[in-house]
Amino acid sequence: MGVGLLWLGMHIPDGFLSLPVTALTYVLAVALVFLALRQTEQAYADKLVPLMGVSAAFIFAAQMINFPVLGGTSGHLLGGTLAGILLGPWAGTLAMVVVFIVQTLLFQDGGLTALGANILNMGLLGTFIGYYLYRTVRFTLGDQHWWVMALATGFASWCSVMLAAVAVALQLSWSGTVVLGVVLPAMLVVHSLIGIGEAVLTVAVVSFLWRTRPDLLFDPPPFTKKELT
Repeated sequence: MGVGLLWLGMHIPDGFLSLPVTALTYVLAVALVFLALRQTEQAYADKLVPLMGVSAAFIFAAQMINFPVLGGTSGHLLGGTLAGILLGPWAGTLAMVVVFIVQTLLFQDGGLTALGANILNMGLLGTFIGYYLYRTVRFTLGDQHWWVMALATGFASWCSVMLAAVAVALQLSWSGTVVLGVVLPAMLVVHSLIGIGEAVLTVAVVSFLWRTRPDLLFDPPPFTKKELT
């Protein structure tokens, strides 16, 4: 992505956020990660650890694959909704945090000072909002049908990308980096297309598991409900 379009990216670099916004996003991210650790430990102990590791590794690898969008920009899987569908919102959050920390420290994908914001935008918002949108649509329409699962997954994935884009635009605007009237429309246009790619990839993965290993889903279809082992 060229320098002129750098702020269209979801990973915020160093120097783009003001100190108050940086501090606020770090506090929120750390607080929610702490809650995720507590909830995951209390609810599942070590039962989800192997699946968390596999899920984090898969999402990390999938994020390395970019697809073209508009004007030289590109997009890739964010994975928050996928993590929530596989692991639930709390454990899914932890998996996403690991992914973003590795990306930042080893691949300089997003700045270290903006790590709290990037985790909050793409990990926590994507995982929690994506999961609960998915759950609401799926259980409202009936959770036993594949097409309902696909619709719920696609809708939740697209919405999670759009909400993350709004969060990035607001943080950049509050920091005085870009005027909201400029950054918000641009982010929404680009990420409405990236969201389609996110939806297609997430539906493909969840559909495969639905048909082959539905017991690996956090909310498996009623005909394969099993306790975690």
